[in-house]
Amino acid sequence: MSLQSRRRKANLTAMVLIAPFVATFAIFFAYPTLKVLQLSFTDSPLIGDGNWIGVDNYVRLLGDRLFYTSLVNNAYFVLLTVIPTTAIALGIALMISRLRGRLQALIMVLFFFPYILPVSVVTLIWTWMLDFQYGILQGVFTLFTGKPVAVFKNPHWVMPVIAAVTIWWTNGFNVLLFLAGLRNIPTDLYEAAKLDGATAWQRFRRVTWPLLWPITAMVLTLQLILQLKIFDQVYLLSKGGPFNSSYVLLLQVYREAFQLDHGGYGSAIAMTLVVIIVIFSVLQFQLLRVVGRR
Repeated sequence: MSLQSRRRKANLTAMVLIAPFVATFAIFFAYPTLKVLQLSFTDSPLIGDGNWIGVDNYVRLLGDRLFYTSLVNNAYFVLLTVIPTTAIALGIALMISRLRGRLQALIMVLFFFPYILPVSVVTLIWTWMLDFQYGILQGVFTLFTGKPVAVFKNPHWVMPVIAAVTIWWTNGFNVLLFLAGLRNIPTDLYEAAKLDGATAWQRFRRVTWPLLWPITAMVLTLQLILQLKIFDQVYLLSKGGPFNSSYVLLLQVYREAFQLDHGGYGSAIAMTLVVIIVIFSVLQFQLLRVVGRR
């Protein structure tokens, strides 16, 4: 068989292997994205055709106070979750890495278990624990505030509590990522550092942290993308209230498209969110790369 024939065969094999992914990507991501982009330039309802209105939907966004409120709430939620989630996951992973055998496996399962729960189950659990009259966690609020707090009806508490629920629910996956990174660090480096008299903090700063930085950057980027897309927890726990204090962009998309039947305007909000996610995730990833090189 000639070299050219072998190359053709290899290319054909590669095309066959990637074809399922390309077909799935085109049907379930590329086409819907292009359709939403097209709808964002029309006044169409959720189902059916509409008239082409150009950028009118995007101009309307500039004067939509609820859009700015949602944008601010999304940013606030990102501040409450992205860095705290990453720091907590790293701390848990460092503690678990010190354990051995079945105890380590058991602790890993306990931290990962919430991640496999459906969001409906998670919100039901926390709604019960934070219930104003019977919630078992109201004792904690009473300890600090002197009285029970209806957290999902209080504009000062609702977003921090939803952030805490989100961290509890999703952090198991981040812990596994950090554990995988810790296990890839050669033990010889720690032994050499001990021989040089390095303290535990110095070993973490000079060995663990630099080698774990690529995993940290990946976790931060993934968390930024995920938390900008928050919807489920807010919808099930607070419905965006009270007084729109937990109203987020995807909740506005749901309201405009599925409740008010404004498919074109809802699509414009969705595309704006996509652009925000792409810009900030790329900027953050590049910034983290620069920081990691220092």
